[in-house]
Amino acid sequence: MLLGAPGFEARSESLSDEALAKALQKVLRDRPDIVLDVLRKNSEAVLDIAQQGSNLRRKRSLEKQWDEDIKTVKDVRLEGRPVLGSASARVRIVAFSDFTCHFCQQASEVVDSLLREFGKDVSLVFKNLPLEEKGVSNLASAYFVAVSQQDESKAWALYRKLFADRERLVAEGEEYLKNAAEGLGVDMKRLSRDLRGKKVGDILKEDLQDARKLGIEGTPYFLVNNIVVRGALPLDLFRSAVQKALETKGSR
Repeated sequence: MLLGAPGFEARSESLSDEALAKALQKVLRDRPDIVLDVLRKNSEAVLDIAQQGSNLRRKRSLEKQWDEDIKTVKDVRLEGRPVLGSASARVRIVAFSDFTCHFCQQASEVVDSLLREFGKDVSLVFKNLPLEEKGVSNLASAYFVAVSQQDESKAWALYRKLFADRERLVAEGEEYLKNAAEGLGVDMKRLSRDLRGKKVGDILKEDLQDARKLGIEGTPYFLVNNIVVRGALPLDLFRSAVQKALETKGSR
């Protein structure tokens, strides 16, 4: 009669589960070598799980930061800078970057992927933040700005070429810059004049001033409307920033 009483079977299973859990806890406490052996035999799976957890924590931390970022408008000067994509795009990525920076090179590939993925909804403006006040990084920035005064499409072609050939740029310096510009059909006489001109110098100074105003300490650094993205984020996290900007009314 008792064995057939309603609810007895469920209570029995519950007690069995509890007893099993206690037994497992005792084994794991008394024999930690068993756990270590399992972890060693499944190390790749364990690392994958740990990485997934780390990525999730990082994403949640970034999303919390982005919620705060959106509350503050970031004003930077964009006049005279070329725009890659639609000038009326709902999301504008402003990149503070350096053509000689390895992480900037990585980030440029991620941004290119986002521009292709989101099409007319996303545009890019490049602001120069060279690692050196003098030297090849500063010179590369000046070339990009000077070429943009002639032809924006050629400036963006130079942008891609400089990042793609970053190691050659660093090794060969201005010789590489001249050859790259000439290969793109740039008017070299005008380029020479523009490099020494006031307009190029003013734009470079303004970019540096804007970077200081924002408190930028390293490159790359991005504004996704008013969302701040620091460093070379992987594609999935950078995509999340763009999607949040698209979903946020008035975030630009």
